[in-house]
Amino acid sequence: MAKKLAHLIQSVQTISVHGNMENEISLLTYDSRNVTADAVFFAIKGTQADGHNYIANVIEKGCKAIVCEVLPAELNIGIAFIQVSNTSEAMALMAAEFYNHPSKKLILVAVTGTNGKTTVASLLFSLFRKFGHHVGLLSTVQNQINETVIPSTHTTPDAIRINELLQQMLEAGCEYCFMEASSHAIDQNRIKGLHFAGVLFTNITHDHLDYHVTFDNYIKAKKKLFDDVNDDAFALTNKDDKNGMVMLQNTKATRYTYSLKSMADFKVKIMEADFDGMLLNMNGDEAWFRLVGEFNAYNLLAVYGAAFLLGKDKHEIITLLSSLSSVNGRFDLIKSANGIVAIVDYAHTPDALKNVLATINGVRTNNEQLITVVGCGGNRDAAKRPVMADVATKYSNKVIFTSDNPRNEDPEIILDEMQKGVDPVHYKKTLRITNRKEAIKAAVGMANKGDIILVAGKGHETYQEINGVKHHFDDKEILKEMFELMQ
Repeated sequence: MAKKLAHLIQSVQTISVHGNMENEISLLTYDSRNVTADAVFFAIKGTQADGHNYIANVIEKGCKAIVCEVLPAELNIGIAFIQVSNTSEAMALMAAEFYNHPSKKLILVAVTGTNGKTTVASLLFSLFRKFGHHVGLLSTVQNQINETVIPSTHTTPDAIRINELLQQMLEAGCEYCFMEASSHAIDQNRIKGLHFAGVLFTNITHDHLDYHVTFDNYIKAKKKLFDDVNDDAFALTNKDDKNGMVMLQNTKATRYTYSLKSMADFKVKIMEADFDGMLLNMNGDEAWFRLVGEFNAYNLLAVYGAAFLLGKDKHEIITLLSSLSSVNGRFDLIKSANGIVAIVDYAHTPDALKNVLATINGVRTNNEQLITVVGCGGNRDAAKRPVMADVATKYSNKVIFTSDNPRNEDPEIILDEMQKGVDPVHYKKTLRITNRKEAIKAAVGMANKGDIILVAGKGHETYQEINGVKHHFDDKEILKEMFELMQ
C-alpha cells in the first residue's frame, strides 16, 4: 500500500508545508527506530519523550517526510516537512486516509467509562458472534478478529494500529467492531477521524488522575467521545451515574439512557442472585444470566441496549446474551474441593473494588469469612491507594495488602501509602505480605470451608511488572495450585 503525501494530508489543517508532496508513502510511524525512506515520521510530544528530538536521527536513516509541530532551524533539501498544531491529531487523520477510512465501512461502536468497558465491549463481541456475524474487538484483554486473537498492549492502540486493525477486520469480512475507548486514547487523539455508529458510557469514578490531574479533566476526556460523534450515531449512557447525562449535553448523536434506579429507555431489575448468576427482568423480559453483581446488571443492560439500537430483536438478544459467560478476569470463580470460593477480579479502582465486595456481601450468608488480597499499581494514580485500602477493610473480614504491578516504584512505599487509609478500628483485620504469591498462599491457608477469597487488581493479567520487567504471574494459576495442594 502506497499513497502520495499530498493525498494523505488533504484532511489535515497545516500551518506550513515544505518540500515535495508527491513522495510515495508506504509506512506511517512515530517510532524513530522503524523509519524507512518511504515513511512518514510523526514527531509527537509524548509523556515520556519528545519526537522532535529524533528528527535529525530519522533524516540520517533516509526518511523523506516529517510531520511536526515545531520546524527545525534548518529545513533539509529533499525532505518534506508538514507543520501542524497537533501531531497526534494529524497522525490519526492521516492514518485513516492511509487505510482508506475502514471505520466508515464497519459498524464501529466504542465503550468508555472507568469500569465495565472490557466487559461491555467483549460481551457485545461475543453476542454478535452468536448472531452469526463476523466481528472485531479492540479491548484491554485482547484484540480479536473473529476467532483470531491478537495480543493487546494498551486499552486503546495508537491511531495507526487502530486503522490497520480495522482494515484487517474488513479484509476478514467483519461487519462490526466493538472497542474500548480509554480516556488516555481520547485525550491523545488516538480515535480521531474514526466514524462511530454508536458510543456507550458506563460510569466514571476516581482513576487516572496521575495523567489527567483533575477529575474535571477526566470527565471532559470521556465526554469528548460523545461531543465528536456524528448525528447518524446513537449515544447510550448510564443514567444512574451522576455524570451520565453530562455525556449527552453536546452530542449530535441520538440520545438513549439505561438504568436500574430510574425511568430510562432500557431498564433492568435484579430478581434473584447467587455466585452462579442472576435472574434479571430486562425491559419486561425475565432470564437467568451467568454474570454476578449489580455492576454486571448494568453491563448486561448496556449490551442489551446497544444491540437493540443496532437493530437486533429484543427476545433474541435476551436468549443469546443469557448464554454468555463472564469475561476473563472479571469475577472469575474458582472453587476448592473442600468448598472454599475464590474470586479473581480486575478491580483496581476504589469504585470497582467496592462493587465487587458489595456483590459478594450481597450473596454471602455472613456465616463465612471474606478475605481480600489487594494491592495498587506503581507509577499510577497514587491518590487512590489509601482509598482502596479503606474500601477493602470496610467490606472484608480480613485483608492482606500485597504487591500489584509495582513497575518502577518501591512496593513497600506503595503499601505504606495504602495503609494510611486504614481506619484504626480495622487495624487488627489487616496483614501485609509484599510477595503476591505468598499473600495468596496465606489467604488460602487461613480460609475454611465456605469462606470466600477475593484476589483483586490484576484479573486477566498473566504477568507482574517489577522494575520494568514483566514476570509470568497469574492469580488464577496460583489459586488453583494452592487448592490442589490442599487435597
